[in-house]
Amino acid sequence: MSRGKQDPLNPILRNKREMSRFQILAEIAEHQPAVRQQEIADKLGVTPQAVSEYIRELTEEGMVSAGHRGNYEVTRPGIEWMLAQAGSLESYARHIRQDLIRQVSVWTAIAGDDLNAGDEAGVFMQDGFLFAAKKPSAATGSVLEDASQGSDVGIARLRGIIDHHEGTIHICKVPRIQHGGSRRVPMDRLKEILAQTRVVAAVGLEARVALKAAGREPDMFFGAREGVIEAAFHGIDCAIVIVDEEFSDFLKRLEGQELPYQIHDLVSF
Repeated sequence: MSRGKQDPLNPILRNKREMSRFQILAEIAEHQPAVRQQEIADKLGVTPQAVSEYIRELTEEGMVSAGHRGNYEVTRPGIEWMLAQAGSLESYARHIRQDLIRQVSVWTAIAGDDLNAGDEAGVFMQDGFLFAAKKPSAATGSVLEDASQGSDVGIARLRGIIDHHEGTIHICKVPRIQHGGSRRVPMDRLKEILAQTRVVAAVGLEARVALKAAGREPDMFFGAREGVIEAAFHGIDCAIVIVDEEFSDFLKRLEGQELPYQIHDLVSF
């Protein structure tokens, strides 16, 4: 690991004593004021005597206040010290996730060109799939082995940010058979919506029949809800034609995904 301008390794991780002080402060903060030193010792794998010594030091430094009957509380200076250490630990964890793991991970992509081992390739999303090619891109990586165009290829030491955006889900609500089914669906409006999307799914037989009447075979029927969400995460605009009684449950599921969507009520036409 390079130690250039800024060393991401927090000093607290270099010093076992400082880490123990940090953990004991956290335990006091969680259980104050009735702090049981034996429980802290058992949890941290140290002796009760060591815990007592640490608490004495922290009290002398003003980071812990000692009350009657052995009650303890973390003071404001103690809280500020904990927050500073926690922020540094978060930065180090972020360094591991964003820098180190990315360097050692191998990504699978589709070769957009004939590639040779050791080539620097541009890495990008296209049609919902990850590609690697000779053209410049915001993200680049090293090709691990020779690969012909169209084959799968391993990419390591990914650098930069892959340009990506989520797809929009068009939710087309259609009536159940008891309320007219596919016969009541305005086909011109449905075709207009479908023309904006690459992937189409159906939930309910009425929805499937409506799609076929509009000249579009659904890409998904079984597992359609999950498939549409997955496709949208990969940047593909989708349409899901869904019967009205299944609409609310799907919308609730979608709300937690933070994906863009549009609702098209084809029931009230």
